[in-house]
Amino acid sequence: MKKIVAFLLITAFSFSFSSCEKDDICDANTPTTPRLVIEFYDFNNPTVLKNVTDLKVIGEGMTEGIIFNTATDDEKYLTSGTSISIPLKTDADATTYSFILNSGNANPALIDTDKITFNYTRKDVFISRACGFKIVFDFAETNKIVQTPVPATKPKWMQNIQVQKNNIDNENETHIKVFF
Repeated sequence: MKKIVAFLLITAFSFSFSSCEKDDICDANTPTTPRLVIEFYDFNNPTVLKNVTDLKVIGEGMTEGIIFNTATDDEKYLTSGTSISIPLKTDADATTYSFILNSGNANPALIDTDKITFNYTRKDVFISRACGFKIVFDFAETNKIVQTPVPATKPKWMQNIQVQKNNIDNENETHIKVFF
């Protein structure tokens, strides 16, 4: 009888753990939908990276720019460096941004704006049950990038834009090179 009771207790104890499931927690290091990585180069010396000065990037239809740093005022929308990462729309096949060089400069003649439209296709890629899906982007075969200076009478400050990688599936490499 003692053996039967002990067996029933062990069996009941074992079954109490059988309903537990593995926690579905997405690791913070899991790759998610990648941003577009853009590097800036000197137009006159194409192998040399060149810093942009007070670059502000504003999405079409938006009033505020992309936040590039932890400042608490309008400085958070400005970046000065050789590389930026910006998101692409996950619900459309095109994203348009205004790239404003020397944004906030007291002399309006020194502020240059180019409007860039990135055209692409989207594909959902399953990551895991915990993380769900991510979207990868492929630049369109034609009209990958459409550039317009603002105003149209002013010359473009981005003199050449080159697609380095058509498939945007991670943020570990440069996708676009801009020469100015």
